[in-house]
Amino acid sequence: MTDADLIIIGAGPAGLSAAQYGARSMLSVLVLEQMASGGQALTIDMLENYPGVFPAKNGYVFIDDMHKQAANFGAVFLSEAALKITKEKDIFHVSLGNGEVKRSYAIIFATGAKYRTLDIPGEREYYGRGVSYCATCDGPFFKNKKIFVVGGGDAACDEAQFLSRLADEVIMIHRREKFRAQKALAERVLANPNIEVRFNTVMKEIKGSGGMGGRVSSVVIADSSGNQEREENTDGVFIFTGSNPQTSLLGGTSDDNNGISAKLDENGYIITDEKMNTSVSGLFAAGDARATPFRQIVTAAADGAIAARYASIYIDELKGEAY
Repeated sequence: MTDADLIIIGAGPAGLSAAQYGARSMLSVLVLEQMASGGQALTIDMLENYPGVFPAKNGYVFIDDMHKQAANFGAVFLSEAALKITKEKDIFHVSLGNGEVKRSYAIIFATGAKYRTLDIPGEREYYGRGVSYCATCDGPFFKNKKIFVVGGGDAACDEAQFLSRLADEVIMIHRREKFRAQKALAERVLANPNIEVRFNTVMKEIKGSGGMGGRVSSVVIADSSGNQEREENTDGVFIFTGSNPQTSLLGGTSDDNNGISAKLDENGYIITDEKMNTSVSGLFAAGDARATPFRQIVTAAADGAIAARYASIYIDELKGEAY
């Protein structure tokens, strides 16, 4: 006996897309989300790069529409944390924070990832008002502006290159004496006339103007030892120091978990095939928690739709229904 055909863990764009497609496939769908639906998308001021959403829409409004749409098709939402996932024969058991256990034939894991932050003064206060973690999302707002980029890996170099096509004053700082990025990427950045690279440099503070609701106006930077502080004017700060996938729930059979274990890559992202199958039969993954080369709302939504499609086929076959 199950509580739903399909349980979706996470209610960001991937989870909400999966919920809609699952419900439209006539599955009983239960969506678990510890916090409010939306994830990182909630913090987007104006979403302008999602196909068909024109003019731009506030991230909260966009997610609220996705939530209502999925609920209208029959998806049920429960605000509870998933603490452990186990599987007995063909049935998944999800232990919740309230002590309940929910059962289903299949699970779509869509918990997303969180950007690594610098944890410096002003970073949180000006997030969405000059501080960004996504050049593709927010770069066009800084066309012909002065931009600081923080980071030294592949993502930082890629995003700096993207920003350099929008602005001719991109200052990239990295706390080490050389990039961690692939050599080819690093060389392209160093050769780019629109990017000024400063090694052995850290950001200490982000400042703004205009009081409450103001925007970034300057940054305080220093050498890697924290000395020689100086303040420089800027219009925006893009931070690319990596992200942390929210996949600890799939940590395997350790003493403090003893739940299911799915195959992860070296950075903790879930490895899937093109149908969003994980290494565990009946467990699918979608969105930013999945090992994927490009993380955007549109790709997360596509992942969710694909995962729901193949979860539906899996469930039909498990139930012995003709497909």
